[in-house]
Amino acid sequence: MAIRLVENDSALVRIAVERWTAQGCMPCVDAVAEEAPVALEYNGISHAVMLATPADLEDFALGFSLSEGILQNPSELYDCEIVESCDGWRVAMTIASERFHGLKERRRNLTGRTGCGLCGAETLAQAIRRPAPTRGHVVFSSESLHAGMRAMAARQRLQRDTGATHAAAWMDADGAIRLVREDVGRHNALDKLIGAMASARMSFTDGAALITSRASYEMVQKAATMGIGLLAAISAPTGLAVRLAEESNVTLVGFVRERGHVVYSGSQRLAQAA
Repeated sequence: MAIRLVENDSALVRIAVERWTAQGCMPCVDAVAEEAPVALEYNGISHAVMLATPADLEDFALGFSLSEGILQNPSELYDCEIVESCDGWRVAMTIASERFHGLKERRRNLTGRTGCGLCGAETLAQAIRRPAPTRGHVVFSSESLHAGMRAMAARQRLQRDTGATHAAAWMDADGAIRLVREDVGRHNALDKLIGAMASARMSFTDGAALITSRASYEMVQKAATMGIGLLAAISAPTGLAVRLAEESNVTLVGFVRERGHVVYSGSQRLAQAA
């Protein structure tokens, strides 16, 4: 059948569909999460093209730049222009010349390399960044961790409408959910959260990040890079993620569902029930 667009915004589209059930087929309108190419440019040079939900793109650009080590602090991003085109979205950033020089050196080092294929690097030592150990000392109870997951779910508008997005949320030291960001990509959702927090000048050491996905190495790396002491995921981590969490002093919690969870590293930030 031909797809007919009914309505769209930057985050989702509503299209005419046929819903088939045991009772038959009926026409209706369904909400679908949007996914589009997003090109990230630094000082006029294209760096990466990501598939993402084209909402909160300023947060995404800043969060990606910080979590990937391109910028060291938000003040090094001078300007961010979002441009929509027929092919996708372009995010044109102007950054400090020192950081742009570092980015060009990184790109030059990757040029022409073959090998493991991870980020163009020849060895794991070249490809895997190892952030400094985190310093946050906030302790959370199991109850607050699970309450935070429930509160995050209640604020996932795109997931509720489409069933197709991940979320990342920030829980403060009091156990309250302060921010939630969504995207079709789990890494993008976390980057959007990081960018929103950086824009609001929120502390990364006084709380925890909650995610509705598995805890891959990249998710732990991004959290550790920002100094986030606790990362809690609704699904499983990978072995590399656990090892990086241990090295970076990150409390990594997986399978946070119903009233149970699994602590893979850093149990000192979780209080046991009396």
